[in-house]
Amino acid sequence: MLHTFAALADLGEEIANTSDFEEMLRSSFHLLVGSVAIRRGAIAQHDRQRDVLRIIAARGFEQTPNSDIGIARKHAHQLASLGTSLSLAEATAEAARFMEQNQQLFGAGEIQLLLPLVVHERLIGVVLLGEKATGKKYTEEDLDTLSALARHIAVGINSHHLLGEVKRKAEENQQLYEGLRTIYKETVRAFAAAIDMKDRYTQGHSVRVGKYSEVIAREMGWTDNEVEGITIAGYLHDIGKLIVDLSVINSPERFSAKDSAEMSKHPAAGYEILAPISHPYADIPLMARHHHERIDGMGYPDGLKGDQIPPGARIVTLADSFDAMTTDRPYRKRLALEDVLIDFRANTGTQFDPAVMCAFCRAFLKEIEGKKERRLLNLLNRNYDNVENVTPLLNQLLADFDGAMAASVNN
Repeated sequence: MLHTFAALADLGEEIANTSDFEEMLRSSFHLLVGSVAIRRGAIAQHDRQRDVLRIIAARGFEQTPNSDIGIARKHAHQLASLGTSLSLAEATAEAARFMEQNQQLFGAGEIQLLLPLVVHERLIGVVLLGEKATGKKYTEEDLDTLSALARHIAVGINSHHLLGEVKRKAEENQQLYEGLRTIYKETVRAFAAAIDMKDRYTQGHSVRVGKYSEVIAREMGWTDNEVEGITIAGYLHDIGKLIVDLSVINSPERFSAKDSAEMSKHPAAGYEILAPISHPYADIPLMARHHHERIDGMGYPDGLKGDQIPPGARIVTLADSFDAMTTDRPYRKRLALEDVLIDFRANTGTQFDPAVMCAFCRAFLKEIEGKKERRLLNLLNRNYDNVENVTPLLNQLLADFDGAMAASVNN
């Protein structure tokens, strides 16, 4: 009995600790045959789809591992009904029946016991056992020991099947999730295109703002999920323009006070459009609402200042302004890149967040120096040549505001 308990303990540890399924089965089988000193045997797993028993491990038989043995479904049901509590006579009779049908596979080796591996009345596999090393016949006590070990092995195989099914379902769910996420992103891009088509002067603006926001967020160390969220926010930041009068949006002149009041409705309108939607990313409605706020509190619609403005909105603010300044508008041509950076320098700390500005400058410099993929540069090269000429201005911006932030932290 002590020997049986020790074997059960070893078997339980083997089943729990071995990640390689077939290695677990081989080790478990060797523990089982060693428990009563059995000279030869095999363990086979039942494949219900193919109606076969596939031998995983064997001792004392030639050419048996990985062999497939056909088993009729009726026979499989019969073995399942016997369970692991069959009598010695039943185990011996099943072994004789099995040998009669598969003599060519096992050659001169004799199978004396067959133990079904059954869980929840379902055949998991079988253990085939030859003669004992002592030459003595099997006893009921031997069968009790072997049946106890076989039940452990059956549970181990079944647990592996269940984990495999869970993994398969998880993979299916992941594929479904990825499919839904792709549909969501494609829908968002379609919305962005619809927004920009309303304004014939800014087509592509929303997508570019999304891409600029992505570059800045990555430079700031945001996670992949957060970066994906800020990209979507960039695509949708102007969705509120869908309610703005078309004549205002497409006005060839600078906005009048009345036009400005009409246009200034779009951030709050965007929030109202996006808020009821369950987005896979946090704060997208807030980024749409607050992308015209300013660090000094002089923005709209809520007059937030500093850290009251969501971090994502501060990124979209800079990305939105950069694209506005580097593209043609009906009332002006795009600005020279040097003038854009001069404007940035003048308005960082009042309109723009210094930390966001520094991340933008670092990303820009890394692309110029060939240290990062050319995301900003590819978008700018449509309109600008010799972009590397702004390197001194970028370095100056970094010196001004990276240094100021470091001094603030130290103080």
